[in-house]
Amino acid sequence: MRRKLVVGNWKMHGSRTQVRQLIEGVAAGSVDLKKVEIAVAPTLLHIALAAELCASEDAGHLKLAAQNLVAEPAGAFTGEVSAPMLAEYGVNYVIVGHCERRGIFAETDQVVAAKFKATQASGLIPILCIGESLAQREAGTSAEVVLEQLNAVTDAVGIESLQSAVLAYEPIWAIGTGKTASKEQAQEIHRVLREHIAKSNTAVAQSIRILYGGSVNAANATELFSQVDIDGGLVGGASLKVEEFVSICKSAD
Repeated sequence: MRRKLVVGNWKMHGSRTQVRQLIEGVAAGSVDLKKVEIAVAPTLLHIALAAELCASEDAGHLKLAAQNLVAEPAGAFTGEVSAPMLAEYGVNYVIVGHCERRGIFAETDQVVAAKFKATQASGLIPILCIGESLAQREAGTSAEVVLEQLNAVTDAVGIESLQSAVLAYEPIWAIGTGKTASKEQAQEIHRVLREHIAKSNTAVAQSIRILYGGSVNAANATELFSQVDIDGGLVGGASLKVEEFVSICKSAD
């Protein structure tokens, strides 16, 4: 049985006060949830504060995720943060390949694969994001696009690397737009991903958690999480609202 995972991706939002309020609020609201694993992903600037708060007795059940990293462990890379640095702060997960990194910052499949490898090399768990644009969806190439993005990673590090990773299917056309893939559309891509992995390694396919990310909210979380191949969510805007994010977590519990 795969344990559901809900990750709040705060993107470039938050102050020290907001980070404290969010973590304390989510921790209090989810303390009795046992079946779902919950992680929060603040900005890199707030990682230290979030780590301190998540290590407290009241919020110890929350995991910490980072939104990004550079593949190199150290060096002359002004403005970047490495996997060993994140590990030093108790980070559990690192989001790699988010569509905003691919689109706004022009990260290629090869860059994403390198970040995935670096994350695992430091003992952290990558959350590998893959997804298609609206044009690709309308052209009927959704499955082809997400499998190409997945294969770029597995070709570089091997299918077995997914044993210590999480996938997140995030249709680009449903992120920050208010649109959401129907539960059937989301399930279909999740099924395609799992079946593709199973062709190489059945055990990995059965154990890997595949999250849905694309305007997940309190109203649609239950029906999305009820699908057989959807193992939780990568939540954006809704994760900045304590009550709504806790409601989403409850839907996965």
